[in-house]
Amino acid sequence: MEETIEWLLEGSAWVEYKTRLDLLIKDKENEDVIESRKRMLHCPEIKSLIAELQDWPGSVLTSHKNAGHLIHKLTFLADLGIRNDAPGVGEIIGKIFRHRSPQGPFQVLMNIPSKFGGLGTDQFAWALCDAPVTLYSLARMGFQEDARVLMAVEYLAKLVRDNGWPCAASPELGSFRGPGRKEDPCPYATLIMTKLLLEIPEFRKSSNVSLGVESLLSLWERRIDYHPYIFYMGTDFSKLKCPEVWFDILHVLDVVSRSSTKVNDHRINEMIEIVESKRTSSGRFIPESVWMAWKNWDFGQKKEPSRWLTLKVLKILGRYRAGGPDFSRILTDNDEGGSAVSVFLNFGEIHPFAVIFP
Repeated sequence: MEETIEWLLEGSAWVEYKTRLDLLIKDKENEDVIESRKRMLHCPEIKSLIAELQDWPGSVLTSHKNAGHLIHKLTFLADLGIRNDAPGVGEIIGKIFRHRSPQGPFQVLMNIPSKFGGLGTDQFAWALCDAPVTLYSLARMGFQEDARVLMAVEYLAKLVRDNGWPCAASPELGSFRGPGRKEDPCPYATLIMTKLLLEIPEFRKSSNVSLGVESLLSLWERRIDYHPYIFYMGTDFSKLKCPEVWFDILHVLDVVSRSSTKVNDHRINEMIEIVESKRTSSGRFIPESVWMAWKNWDFGQKKEPSRWLTLKVLKILGRYRAGGPDFSRILTDNDEGGSAVSVFLNFGEIHPFAVIFP
């Protein structure tokens, strides 16, 4: 495993930075962490994303599966640990806050054709398949206790039902609803709402999170004959893919692994076994599907191991392998830095990781 860690540290500055924080659990004041963060902020790829996001809200959102849309690029930056104090990010945040709906959620520019219940015109609106994505990014960037963000989160949290979150949208979108039964949960909305609530301190251990996690695991358990809103959990779902844009195995495991509500659940174990089976002999992971909007990144190809994908998988598996009484203590990323947890990864064997708590 030491060879894999060294390989990650030899990668792009953003991979090195997150490896030091999330795998090596270094303090944010650690000299190597500080230097790798500086290099990350000067990476041409990162500077290019920040520059592109200055055009927020960007192009009209016609498909929430559009991996190149700015809402997903913002999330990628947030997951890297980019915060409001990074050069150029404050301007982006300001533009997001300008488009706040009367209900609270922040709006993006959308156009829903009339045949799908929309008005067929460009307009600022929100849906439960985009608003949580924007709010998640804001929370990750340091606004998890901002009154505007909390108002939006609380509004969306109340939309939950016994089986998860439905397909829902703002009044501006008319009668728009996805291709499914009203009483069914929307798998994607449930995924990103659970993901969002786990970033908000007051919701992290709420019944809403427990309900969301159970809904996702129930979808997996019933995947053979239950496909709400035409979401399937088969071959394509199980392909390793970055970044986490849509409804796939890594996205689901990443979200569920942040919750302490399910430990040693057979449904989680089934998905974990699928992911572990894809590990190469060197302990690395190769993308099996790519988003063309990200084809120039190391995870935008299917021939060689990807450092970013490998890092993401190791973080997810590390949470599960450290399951048990202290499981909930290692759920969140180490973006603030710290040495509360030391994880010794040994992918040569399948036994649980050793986790030491001071």
